[in-house]
Amino acid sequence: MELTLFTDIGIIFGLSIIILLLFNKMKLPSVLGFLVTGMLAGPHWLGIISSISEVEALAEIGIILLLFTIGVEMSIRELWDIKRSVLLGGTVQILTTIMLVYYIDRYFGLSFNTSLFIGFLISLSSTAIVLKLLQEKAELDTPHGRTSLGILIFQDVIIVPMILITPILAGESTASSDTLPLFLLKAIGIIVLVLVSARWIIPSLLFQIAKTRNRELFLLSIVFICLATAWLTSSIGLSLALGAFMAGLIISESEYSHQAMGNIMPFRDIFMSFFFVSIGMLLNIEFFTDNVLYLLGLALAVIIIKSVTAGLATFILGYPLRTIIITGLALAQVGEFSFVLSTFGLEYSLLDQDMYQKFLAVSIITMAVTPFITSSSYGISDRVIKTVPYQKLINGFYANGLTKEKEDQIKDHLIIIGYGFNGKTLSHAARNAGIPYVIIETNPETVRHEKKKGERIHYGDASHEAVLRSANIDSARILVVGISDLVATRKIINTAKDQNPEIYIIARTRYITEMKRLHELGADEVIPEEYETSVEIFVRLLKKYLVPEEDIDKFTREIRANGYCMLRKSYSMDQERVFDLKDELPGMEVSTFKVGENCLARGRTLRELNIRTKHKATILAIRRGNETITNPDGDTSIYPGDVCIIFGKPEDLHLIREVFKGPSCTI
Repeated sequence: MELTLFTDIGIIFGLSIIILLLFNKMKLPSVLGFLVTGMLAGPHWLGIISSISEVEALAEIGIILLLFTIGVEMSIRELWDIKRSVLLGGTVQILTTIMLVYYIDRYFGLSFNTSLFIGFLISLSSTAIVLKLLQEKAELDTPHGRTSLGILIFQDVIIVPMILITPILAGESTASSDTLPLFLLKAIGIIVLVLVSARWIIPSLLFQIAKTRNRELFLLSIVFICLATAWLTSSIGLSLALGAFMAGLIISESEYSHQAMGNIMPFRDIFMSFFFVSIGMLLNIEFFTDNVLYLLGLALAVIIIKSVTAGLATFILGYPLRTIIITGLALAQVGEFSFVLSTFGLEYSLLDQDMYQKFLAVSIITMAVTPFITSSSYGISDRVIKTVPYQKLINGFYANGLTKEKEDQIKDHLIIIGYGFNGKTLSHAARNAGIPYVIIETNPETVRHEKKKGERIHYGDASHEAVLRSANIDSARILVVGISDLVATRKIINTAKDQNPEIYIIARTRYITEMKRLHELGADEVIPEEYETSVEIFVRLLKKYLVPEEDIDKFTREIRANGYCMLRKSYSMDQERVFDLKDELPGMEVSTFKVGENCLARGRTLRELNIRTKHKATILAIRRGNETITNPDGDTSIYPGDVCIIFGKPEDLHLIREVFKGPSCTI
C-alpha cells in the first residue's frame, strides 16, 4: 500500500510539473492545472492513479494547512473586527442561496428534501480557492477580502448543522433530541479552550520550546498544535479545517507566529496541490463530454445565483457597489466542503448517481473559472458602476446616513484614504501636529464607530469623484492612499489627479514593481513595503552591532534619499528628464525644525547664527504662525515657535538640530 501511494505521488508531481509548465506559458492559473492533472490521472480518463482514497486524505491535509496559515496571519482581535461579516453576511448569503436554489429545483419537479439539500450544496463556496487567490494578490486586508473571509468562515461553521440535518431530510429518526444542545455545549467549550490557550498556554509553551533553539522541535510543536486542535474540533462534530483555523488563531497571538508561518508554508503548498488534483479525479469525463452544453448552462446559472446572493449580503453589510460586485464574483463557485456534504446525500439517497455527477461537473467548472472571474471582476465592477444611475447603490446602503456633510470649510488639508493601521497612525500624527485632515473609509461600521468618537471620517469609495469632492479635494494639499487594494489605489490616484492636478499624492504599495505604474498615474511618492522592510532590517542589524542611534538615523536618511532615487531612475531613464531635487541633487534634503523655548537660536538673527558657513546649509523660509517669510535676509530674527525650512545634506541637517533644540523642540 505504501509503495503504491509513493508511486502515485510521484506520478502526480511529474504530471503536474508538465501541465503547470504549459499552463504557465499560456498564463493560465495553477489551480486549473492541478484540476486538469486530476482529470487526466483519475480513473475516468487515463486511470494511472489507483490509490484515490489516499490522495483524498492528503488533500484534506492541504485544506487543514491552508486554514491553519490563514489563522496564523490573522488574530482573534482581527476576527472579532469582522464578526458582522461572519454573522450577518454569512447568514444572508447562506439563506438566500438555499431559498433561490430550492424554489428553482421545486419548479423543475424535484422533491422538497432533495431541493433543500441541493440548496445546502450550492450555498457553500471554496475556502481553499478564494483564500489562496486573495493571498496571492495580497488582498486579504481589502474590504472585499475581509468580507469574503467572514462569509467563508460562517460557511465552514454552518456545514456542521447541515450534516446534522441531512439524516432528518432523508426521513431518518436516528438523531436524538439532545444532539444539537450537546453539540452547542461542546462548541462553546472548544471556543473557551482556544481563547485560554491563545492568551496563556501556547505562548508560554512556545517560549520554552524556542529557548532550546532546536528547529526540529519547534516545527514538530507547531504541527502538533495544528493537528491536535483540528482533531479536537472534529471529535465534537466540527470540521477539521475549522479546527486548524482555530489553531492558527492560537499561534497568531504569540510572537512566534512568523516563524511558524515560514515552517508550514512549503508543506501547505504541496498538500494543497493534492486537494485540487483529487477534485479533478472525481469527474466522469465521458458523462461531462456527453452533456457539456447542459452542464455549462447549469454552471453559469450557479455562478449568477451565488454572485447575486453574496453581493446581496455585502450590500446589506453597507459596502459600496464596487466591493459588492468583487465579493459576489469571488464567492460564485461551489466549495470543497460541498463535496464532503454530497457524500452524505448519496448515503441517505437524497442524490442519485446522475445528480451526483452533475453536481461534480458543475462544481469543478465553477472552481476552474474562479481565477478568471476574480481577475475580471475589477473591470466588470467599473463598467457596471458607469451604467448605474443610483448613487445610493454605488456608495453603499448606509451612504445617506454617513456622507451627508461636505467638508466645505476645510482647505489646504490632508486626505487619508483608508482607516487601517496606516490611516490611524497618520490621523493621530496629523492631529498632534495641528494639520487639518479628512479620512475616507469604506467600512460603514468603522465610520459609524469613529464618528461617535469625534473623528473627521467619511464613508465612501474614494475611487468615485463624488466621494473625493465631499472631502473637498479641490483645495486639499496632500492625498495619502494607504489601502491594500492595488486596483483601487490606481483608480483613486487617477481620479484625484483629474480633480486636482496640483495635489501631492503619497501612495503605499506592497511591491517595488508597482512603483512605475503608480508614478505614471500621478503619484508623487510611492512607498513600497518591500523596500521599507529591507530598511528596517538594516536598522535592526546596526542596533545589534551597537552602532550609535545618531549614526543609524543618519544612515537611514541616506539610504532612503539615495535608495528611492535609485528606484525612480531604474524605470525612468528612457523618460524625459525634469528637474527633481532627489534626482538632480542626490543626498540633499529639505527638513523643518521647530524652534524651542531655550534653544541656541532663540532671539538671534540669521547673520549671527551663520548657518550657511558653520553648517553648510541654507534656511529657505520661516513659518511664523499664519505668515511665511520666504528667502529671509541676515537681519531676520528667530523666535520660539518658528518653523525653519532648511536645505542641506542629511548629515549636516542632523547636526543643525542642536541649534534649534530645546524643551519643546520637534524635528
